[in-house]
This record gives sequence, C-alpha cells and structure tokens, in this order.
Amino acid sequence: MPINLAAVVCAGVFFAIVGADDPYRFFNWNVTYGDIYPLGVRQQGILINGQFPGPDIYSVTNDNIIINVFNSLDEPFLLSWNGIQQRRNSFQDGVYGTTCPIPPGKNFTYILQMKDQIGSFYYFPSLAFHKAAGGFGGIRILSRPGIPVPFDNPAGDYTILIGRLDLKAILDGGKKLPFPDGVLINGRGPNGGVSFTVEQGKTYRLRISNVGLQNSLNFRIQGHMMTLVEVEGTHTLQTTFSSIDVHSGQSCSVLVKADQPAQDYYMVASTRFTNPVLTTTAVLHYSNSAGPVSGPPPGGPTIQIDWSLNQARSIRTNLTASGPRPNPQGSYHYGLINTTRTIRLANSAGLISGKQRYAVNSVSFVPADTPLKLADYYKIDGVFRVGSISDNPTGGGMYLDTSVLGTDYRAFIEIVFENNEDIIQSWHLDGYSFFVVGSQKTCMLQSQNAGWMEGAWSSASRGQYNLRDAVSRCTVQVYPTSWTAIYVALDNVGMWNLRTEFWARQYLGQQLYMRVYTTSTSFRDEYPIPKNALLCGRASGRRTRPLLNM
Repeated sequence: MPINLAAVVCAGVFFAIVGADDPYRFFNWNVTYGDIYPLGVRQQGILINGQFPGPDIYSVTNDNIIINVFNSLDEPFLLSWNGIQQRRNSFQDGVYGTTCPIPPGKNFTYILQMKDQIGSFYYFPSLAFHKAAGGFGGIRILSRPGIPVPFDNPAGDYTILIGRLDLKAILDGGKKLPFPDGVLINGRGPNGGVSFTVEQGKTYRLRISNVGLQNSLNFRIQGHMMTLVEVEGTHTLQTTFSSIDVHSGQSCSVLVKADQPAQDYYMVASTRFTNPVLTTTAVLHYSNSAGPVSGPPPGGPTIQIDWSLNQARSIRTNLTASGPRPNPQGSYHYGLINTTRTIRLANSAGLISGKQRYAVNSVSFVPADTPLKLADYYKIDGVFRVGSISDNPTGGGMYLDTSVLGTDYRAFIEIVFENNEDIIQSWHLDGYSFFVVGSQKTCMLQSQNAGWMEGAWSSASRGQYNLRDAVSRCTVQVYPTSWTAIYVALDNVGMWNLRTEFWARQYLGQQLYMRVYTTSTSFRDEYPIPKNALLCGRASGRRTRPLLNM
C-alpha cells in the first residue's frame, strides 16, 4: 500500500524536532481482519500486513521510527507502544487519553523516537478488546555501536510473545472476564508448529513479552537454563533460572545456550496462580536434531507466591553495565534523592449500579469524550479535573469519574501500590521507567475487637527499601495482599496512562492518568502538538500548527 504523502510531509517537517542527526526507519502497515488459527480452529483476528502476530520493529537507540498505519477495519483503531517513553511527546502514546483513534478507512503516521532507550518491548492495539484478537508485535532497541553490552553478541535474537487467549472478551454487560480459552506462544497454541532453530554450542537471546489480557505466565525450556540479562531496558545482574515468571505486560531478555544433545526440546508457557493451570508449548529445534521432542513437557511452579516473590527480589540492576549511554547504569544514585511526595494507590473491585467495575482509590475511571491530552493542550473546560483522584486510599465506596492525578515536572516521587485483594496485580506507567524499591506481603490478624494488617505499608517500610541496585522497569507486579513501592523521577512532561495490565480491569475502570505539568512552553520540555494529529471529540475542527511553522 502506498504511503500517504501528506502524512509524510507532516512527518518530515517534524524531523528537525525529533532529532535530524539520528537515523530514520520507515514502516508502512495495513491493519486488516483475517483468519487466524490460534488453537487450531479458525477465528477472525487482527493482522498487520497480513501477519499474526504483527511484524517486529528493529531499531537502535535514538532512532526515529516513522510508522504509517492504515486502518482497514470497520471500526476505529489505535496502537500503543508498551515501554517506549515518547520523551516530551505524549501526543504519540497511542492510548485514548492522549491520541484520537484512526477512523475506518483512514491512516495516521506515528512519529516515535527511541530516545535514550535500549531493550525489549512490544506494541499492541489499545482500544476496547482489540488486543484479544491480535495486532501486537515485538519491539527491540539495540545499543548504538561503541556502547558496550555486558554479554557477547548472541548467534540469534528471537521475539517470543506469550499470553492467554480470550475469544469471549466482551464486558459491556458488566460481567467478569471468563476463564481464558488457552495460552499462546507467537499466536499459536499447543502443537501449533511454532519452533525456533538453534545451532548446537551457540548462545541465543530470547526476548519474552507477556502480551496477554490477564494472568502471569511461567516460561521454561526443557533441559536448558536461562540467564536473565535485561528487563524492559535495564541490563540486570546475570542470574540463571530454570524457569522465569513474566507477569502481565512485562518483557525481559534471557540468554540460552544450545548445550544439550542434538534433538528437539519443549518450550513451555503456563499460567500462574490459576486453577486449572493452562499450558502451551513450542519447540526449540537443533539444526542437527536427531529426533523430535520426547517425554512430557517440563513442569513449573503453579500457585507458589513465595517462589515468584523471591525470584522478583533477585532481579537487580547491573550497576557496572552501560545502558543506552556509555556511562554505567549505577551512576544515577536514585537512593540518595529525597522524595517530594508519596502517592498510595489501592485497587478494588465491586458493583456500581449493579454492574462489575474496578477502581483505584475508589475511583472507577470513565473515558472522556475527548482525549485528555488534547483537552489540556486546547484548554477545553469540562473534560477532566486535575486532582479528581486522591493521593491515598479513601476507604469509601466506589464511584465513576475521569481520574487525573496532578504532578509536577522534575519532582521525585514515591508510589506505593497496595493490593488487598487475593489476585496478583500488574501495573504499567506510560512514559517512564521507575525503580522497584520494595515489595512485601501483608496478612490480616484478628483481635477481639477488630482486624489489622501485619506488614501493611507505612513510613517505617522504607527501612526495607533497596536503595542501591533496584531494577528499573515500566511494569511491576503486586502479589496478593501485598504492596510494592516504586520511585519515579518525573522528567517527562505529558499526560501519562497508569493502568492495570489486567485488561478487563483496565477496561472497567482500573486506570488513571498522571499529568506531569510545567508552565514552560519550551520545546526542551515538551514538543508541540504534531501537525498531523487527529482531532476528535470537543477538539474537532481546531488547528494543530501551520505546516511551515516550526
């Protein structure tokens, strides 16, 4: 399909802003419906250029990525870029709070920059439950030449997208999401023909992302160990595991050496903390294989929370390794910076007007009629209120609102996720990486008069924080009846989505937007609205910027 020239002209005028000295990579994507066979039965899926999953995005630190997306569906469509920070440019984030959907039969050109980032991420369709039908794919950002990487170049680099499949993901009737139909590896279920070829004696990098709608997944390879080397853009201490938990929305990289006898081996992904446990397999195929897979697929952990918690605590930043820049990752001493604000966010579930809803600090998010970022830019009154969600759990009943948390540019804040439910949670913050400084289980103790929480978060909990080598990432799990604390340097102006990665809960209200605000109008702090920005809702009919005006 030919690229829309008007969109490219708009993109070209914007190049001077995003970094004209950095390389450009151009992509032309056509989004269509098509047949997919995830569990061996034909279903209608969402394809990108005829592919399910969609094509990988290969890039290098600071590359400018120009993606012309043509929507050939019969409904609006929007892509978001999980983990890509969109520095100074939340207009491109691709969630409804920042970006208008692409109408059917129309196109939009995304202009992204992989500014000061490396690592493994993914993209996905962010509207409604499109994510259940496909439209997702891997993103890899390689280090620039000359920037040292703390391991030898692998012989191969594979994207592995794991996730649960939900063919019945319809929630508008106020029902809970049903138990998943199955688990997929790169769009296929058990015996689906997915295989990865390796040569005996060589080492390979696997970039694993949990792109599913719900459920933590455990990944393992029959007879092989995996060395964790990177988590969402941070080089980690190189710890070896026989299996690894990848929670909803998370990504990581492992190195696997093909050091076993030449044959085929099972690759397994299975649900965690569910009953029953769902399992799917793919194949690690040795190029000189003497035979097919044999024996049962290897088992893994199922409901053990302590096992997962201990593994998560072992994931630390490699302080001496370079990140996207040549200076060591440990040169940023986050533990020596005083926080200026503490925000405690508690998730909850309940009924509002007889329908299932989910909330944060009692507020169940409802989308506005206009993307919040556009309403903020054009100063349109009545779309949202800054401060419409409290900094702390209220303990009150759930209610509906368009929750926006106001924060200050260049503040250094602490966020504590408090999960008093009996499910595992997974939280993602667009536009940022954050330091996971602490996590602990709580338990309810009973007295004669009342119950109280032992281990519940308090200011004294900071004495347990890891203030030296906590991993920096963009998605973090919170275990049942537990809390997790993060530190965030608010150095990226914009309107940023903070959401659960359990998509049913996100869809039914468990999200909010964090407005990182400055009075400055300098391009050094935030880019202007893209000239090709789609305008919708109460922003319809307004102008972006004159085409030739920088």
